[in-house]
Amino acid sequence: MQEIFGVYEICIGTRDPKSTLKYWEQFGFSLGQEGTVSAQQAQALYGVNSQLQAMRLQHQDADHGLIRIMVWDQPLNEGLGMSKMRLRGNRWGAMMSDDVLAIANHAAIAKAAGQDIYFMGPMWDVIYDTGETFEPFIDKPIGVRELMLLRPESRQFIFQRYNYQIPNYGKVAIASHLRTSQFTHVGLIIQDDSQEVLRFYDEVLGLMRFNDEEWVTTYEGNETGRDIFQINPGEAYYSTNFDDPRSSKDDPQKMRSGRLKFIRYPESLEVADVHELARPGSLGVCLYTYGVRDILDYHQRVSNSKAKNITSVEVNEFGEQSFSFVAPDGYFWTLVEKIL
Repeated sequence: MQEIFGVYEICIGTRDPKSTLKYWEQFGFSLGQEGTVSAQQAQALYGVNSQLQAMRLQHQDADHGLIRIMVWDQPLNEGLGMSKMRLRGNRWGAMMSDDVLAIANHAAIAKAAGQDIYFMGPMWDVIYDTGETFEPFIDKPIGVRELMLLRPESRQFIFQRYNYQIPNYGKVAIASHLRTSQFTHVGLIIQDDSQEVLRFYDEVLGLMRFNDEEWVTTYEGNETGRDIFQINPGEAYYSTNFDDPRSSKDDPQKMRSGRLKFIRYPESLEVADVHELARPGSLGVCLYTYGVRDILDYHQRVSNSKAKNITSVEVNEFGEQSFSFVAPDGYFWTLVEKIL
């Protein structure tokens, strides 16, 4: 029986929920559940002594890749804001679009109008490189155009596919203004040359490690990767993906979205630590959640691991059984009991 699913929610702290909701509605999200907890309850579950109001945003019929808007009576800090990507504690989410250039147009207009925004792309990136010679204007390129879009409350990568399909990896809301899917994957940044902290995600949480060997990206080998993750000549970073166990490592037609992507910088590189700006109570992207089938079983698993600051199982703002902890890599997580 499946016990854990793809990444369930990206949580976003805000002072202006109406504006935040309006923004995400353009990407196909819609208001679902609403709830609140007292400061005492929030302290018990999230370690934040502040009343919390929350909204869960749905995306069509998706059971993962959703958004939880968190409105704290007393936020802890301003969050990640417009900081770039080379940060331990960083968080971001990716979604698929049918028209990434249309979103880039909005970004360019917003920048020209003086809005607080930073973007790169859309940049071309090769997917499933076969090593075969490609003849421009004759052969069909297989890849994506990817846009990095940073705003004070949102940290998005938006990609459009060309000449390939993965049917269960993102479902675009065709009727939405910006024609995008739910979040297909989310990211974290670590530094751990031993890679021991990664074991928590497959051995304790039960996720499927998609690539058993890390993928390496060098400054010289990937222009897109080096620009996004800010590596210099002679530097490299490594990536490992953890998937919904219902997914497939080998058959693209059976792969599922809901991926958790790790970017690992070597410990020799200088990378600032911002974990305290990306945890509950912070504004902007501050938390990811997983849905699990048996919350008590997961509480015991996590309690027997190297995780820290493990809360008791509490009722969250939506009336669900839930608990939180800090994983061995320093990231704050919340698990929610769901029957999916």
